[in-house]
Amino acid sequence: MQYLEKPLSQLLNVARSRPQRRLVVAAAEDKSVLQAVWEARNEKIVAPVLVGDSAKIREILRQLGGNADDWEIIHEPDASAAASRSVGLIREGKGEILMKGYLPTAVLLKAVLHKENGIRESSMLSHVTLFEIPSYQKLLGLSDAAISIQPTVEEKAEIIRNAVKVFHRLGVEKPLVAVLCPVETVNPKIESTVHAAMLAVMQVRKQIPGCIIDGPLAMDNAISAEAARHKHIESPVAGNADILIAPDLDAANILYKSLIFFAGAVSAAIITGARVPVVLTSRADSERSKLLSIALAAALE
Repeated sequence: MQYLEKPLSQLLNVARSRPQRRLVVAAAEDKSVLQAVWEARNEKIVAPVLVGDSAKIREILRQLGGNADDWEIIHEPDASAAASRSVGLIREGKGEILMKGYLPTAVLLKAVLHKENGIRESSMLSHVTLFEIPSYQKLLGLSDAAISIQPTVEEKAEIIRNAVKVFHRLGVEKPLVAVLCPVETVNPKIESTVHAAMLAVMQVRKQIPGCIIDGPLAMDNAISAEAARHKHIESPVAGNADILIAPDLDAANILYKSLIFFAGAVSAAIITGARVPVVLTSRADSERSKLLSIALAAALE
């Protein structure tokens, strides 16, 4: 496969074609999360294990019109303990996807990254989002809009590797990666442009395999072939990117929310770099986005 075709909802079909995955939800007493988990269960994408305050979980399931006795619920009312218990289930092979419920992100990630009892696999975790944007010709990836605050060039290389692995596991053999900067030329006074050029050379030297990287690229040159032609940029990536790599968390998060609220994008997001995909959604995300994020995690080969 050369790229990920629209629509994003195709992830549901892909996930259905895979063996049903066990989804562990940490601190599952969150109505919007349970609504998405409910739908994913009905789609036969996942078999959920709900860890958290059992009384609150059972009440939410009742409100949703279900029978709590039909669900696997593990009572652990303390958020930190629920995170540790959920990660423990993953370590024991009793879960294949981890999802954040009603607890702080830092609490869940602390359990994931615990030196003795965590499930980190890569040298770092990173957040990967897939967008379906009405004006773009295919699904578009973005990283990292949630975890890496001010990544070094080495950390950006790992962010790219993690994102590329997601695309590989969805069937894209050689994704096109655009390293975003405010300009498309190297300027020693703008560190992000230096990083971008280094990352492009690292790909050529096979330090970041399985993709094609170009940078520095401004946003317009990364996604608009016309803009790239106007600037006389000749590159297989320019105007046709599969993955956008932002210079820092500020830029990535602003771009993430701009695509959703201004461009009408639909999104699905996971954290990669752990032993299993981690579904970590925002309270501002729609229930549809949460469902598609579960589907993305379940669709990975």
